[in-house]
Amino acid sequence: MERYVVRTDTLVSKPLSRKEAIERVKSYAKQGVSAYIVSEDEAQRLKNSEFNKPTWE
Repeated sequence: MERYVVRTDTLVSKPLSRKEAIERVKSYAKQGVSAYIVSEDEAQRLKNSEFNKPTWE
């Protein structure tokens, strides 16, 4: 089963199921916090790098 991680500007969650990750992002959105879902593998790759927030310009 694929596991996902929710990433915000300040934290990275523990691995979650797809459903749990979606619910976590919705919860953060209600609080006004930007959060992103990435695969567990991608989270490991990004772990020691600077996260660049995507822009839509």
